[in-house]
Amino acid sequence: MVSNRCKIAVKDELKKLGLHFIVVDLGEVEIMESLTPEKREQVKMALFDSGFELMDDKRAVLIERIKNTIIEMVHHTDELIKTNFSIYLSEKLNHDYTYLANLFSEVQGTTIEQFIISHKIERIKELIIYGEENITEIAWRMNYSSVAHLSNQFKKVTGLSPSHFKQLKDKRRSPIEEIGNSNEIN
Repeated sequence: MVSNRCKIAVKDELKKLGLHFIVVDLGEVEIMESLTPEKREQVKMALFDSGFELMDDKRAVLIERIKNTIIEMVHHTDELIKTNFSIYLSEKLNHDYTYLANLFSEVQGTTIEQFIISHKIERIKELIIYGEENITEIAWRMNYSSVAHLSNQFKKVTGLSPSHFKQLKDKRRSPIEEIGNSNEIN
């Protein structure tokens, strides 16, 4: 589960099954009742039908918690990211970061760092498109040491500079009053 809509969908499925939950959070659910094997299978199938997966493997659950923690931190918080991700993950998940990093790499075939960078770049794209902050403000918000660092990482991942990406975004949109005019240049 990576969004509030996902949480709502899971809550709805649990309610349909007559289950009472204590917590429905990103990647985890705590249910008040004990589940019989039959009821557990019902939950598994209901979640599957809604596009979710019930995970039993402790390693898979931990990987999902790593992903959800990163996604929550990068995409769903308005706080400035001013902490080192390795420390944050280690404290939040109660595991040594080296263990988390090795497990993640082994299972996912990529590093936690690359996963974080990918999500930070997607968030930066979103912030550029919104246009409410300039690149300096975005660099500060996303905890880059400088605009140059953000720009270099953005270009390495996307092949475009942030300013070029912004220009492309601006070119895709036409003012409403210009749409349909015969002298419009595409």
